[in-house]
Amino acid sequence: MFWTIPTLMTWTRIVAIPLIVGVFYAPIDPAMRNLIATVMFVVFAATDWLDGYLARKLNQTSSFGAFLDPVADKFLVCASLLVLVHLQRADVFVALIIIGREIAISALREWMAQIGASKSVAVHMIGKVKTTVQMIAIPFLLYDGRILGVIDTGVWGTWLIWASAVLTVWSMVYYLQKALPEIRARVK
Repeated sequence: MFWTIPTLMTWTRIVAIPLIVGVFYAPIDPAMRNLIATVMFVVFAATDWLDGYLARKLNQTSSFGAFLDPVADKFLVCASLLVLVHLQRADVFVALIIIGREIAISALREWMAQIGASKSVAVHMIGKVKTTVQMIAIPFLLYDGRILGVIDTGVWGTWLIWASAVLTVWSMVYYLQKALPEIRARVK
């Protein structure tokens, strides 16, 4: 079940990364670059929900798909954050918090899986809220303009990305607390 429709959709999130980055090097109007990158991010990020839905609906779930899905999400978010830092639309400290947490929790989950304790670090609501806030903040910051002449996406995106950084730390602390009993039991 390597080449299923849901898995191909997951791959599109990885393929999207150079496309979104490349938009900012295209010789087009800056406002148009922002719009194209925002639309691309939103469309590709939506495949995260859609590929999971289709995998269940078409009975095409696989362990490879379960592995690739969060990897694709993390690549898309991290690459977008680096673009935003480069464009000076996101603080490097926020990017370090979010990317650092992703690395740390991924390593923790891998280790917990190896010792047979992956349920203790299963995805929790705080992680889902963190991801949702990130997925709203990033397109706001990519767009970096006004919606309907009123909503300043740069301001809202900045507040939301900082809120996601706080949620990122909170979720990391939550997962570490859940893993701590297993860690204590194995560290001598």
